[in-house]
Amino acid sequence: MPSRIGKQAVVVGAGMAGLTAALSLANFFERVIVLENDALPKDPGYRPGTPQCRHLHVLLAGGLNALSRLFPDFGESLSEAGAVPLRMGYDYRVERPGYDPFPKRDLGIRIYSMTRPLLEFTVRKRLGEYGNVEIRESYLAREFIRTPDDAAIAAVCCQNSGGTTETLPADFVVDSSGHGRLTLALLQSMGLPIPEETSIGIDIAYSSALFDIPEAVRSDWIGVFTFPDYPRNNRGALLLPVEGNRWILSLAGRYEDRPPEDWDAFLSYTRQLRTPTVYNAIRDAKRLSEIVRFGFKASRWRHFERLEKFPRRLLPLGDAICRFNPMYGQGMSVAALEADVLAGLLAAHSRQSDGLATLAPAFFAEAEKLIDTPWSMAAIPDFIDSRTEGQRPANFEETIKFSAALLRLAAQDAAVHKLYIEVQNFLKPRSVYRNPELVERVKAVMTEGWAAPN
Repeated sequence: MPSRIGKQAVVVGAGMAGLTAALSLANFFERVIVLENDALPKDPGYRPGTPQCRHLHVLLAGGLNALSRLFPDFGESLSEAGAVPLRMGYDYRVERPGYDPFPKRDLGIRIYSMTRPLLEFTVRKRLGEYGNVEIRESYLAREFIRTPDDAAIAAVCCQNSGGTTETLPADFVVDSSGHGRLTLALLQSMGLPIPEETSIGIDIAYSSALFDIPEAVRSDWIGVFTFPDYPRNNRGALLLPVEGNRWILSLAGRYEDRPPEDWDAFLSYTRQLRTPTVYNAIRDAKRLSEIVRFGFKASRWRHFERLEKFPRRLLPLGDAICRFNPMYGQGMSVAALEADVLAGLLAAHSRQSDGLATLAPAFFAEAEKLIDTPWSMAAIPDFIDSRTEGQRPANFEETIKFSAALLRLAAQDAAVHKLYIEVQNFLKPRSVYRNPELVERVKAVMTEGWAAPN
């Protein structure tokens, strides 16, 4: 049984970051209260506080592993709820420029495909097994209250839907609200600098809909990734199976090339993708939902790890630290991995006399290392589009050439393909690409100018 490190912890936000953080805290605090502004659905339904939840979400293998460490047998819970198992590299068709399709291989990595509401509902259900965790619905966190010496957080001021205000004492607070405004407001009120930000302006838009999976669907794939070919074609698509024998299709485009919400225009947009695969799949399928749209202007990374001083007993987590381009499906998995890191740090710091005082700096250092891989994986392809705003990485052109050669090598070699998927799924860090033997093989491909298969 872990050592208790405090009496009461408060979590702001009941999204993936907040729910997983609450579990991490549950073993170390007598009581954990989660404040959620939304009224939460009693089944896997949508809620207004997550406007992007009607679009396709992906739980990567690293995120699934983190959730399985937090919630034992979590994969079984997803399967029982109706999530669809997927074999990475094999069950779906990947269409990249020059690879239509990319070679299919069963790489021994399993994930589940489902809607975000089903995933959140399953996590909430498993969290309900902990008697010391309380989720307060329709509660708006309004302010973080400081200690008299301005060194730490003491309480959270919140308001319920009836307008009643309450102040909750807190030995520890996690801000997983997404926007992180309360954390920034606290820093400003204490006269402390807010963290520096790195941003990548991408101006991406989505249109999504649910479809009944036709009985006559092809048997050699159950999902499709169609990548755009910047700058000639900005249109991409992701079609995956979800619970209830349905497909969810998300179309993506950038800047003026925005996917529509009218059905005829939506279907026409799929027809103008780089390949006809998605159009052929859905043109005769029964549409089960309205078409919904969502826009995303910029990825943002707040560098809390660079701050010299930070209030004790407070921790931002998830989107409050970093918001990723949703095209790569990284956010939920990073949130789960951060919660897993938090659980490990709480275990280590619970053995110290005032472990909560130094927990935030330790977490920020670990979060920086964790975020580096997904951020870099998104930044490199994002900057291929010349309209993308922000500071391009050092040696950008050389990195693009290396990435293209690595992909060509992965198409040839199953072991490199598996390594590539492991990095994409946060099972291994991006630093594995610096292995000297691999670097030499990639450079050889770059020198040979080997042509990609069609």
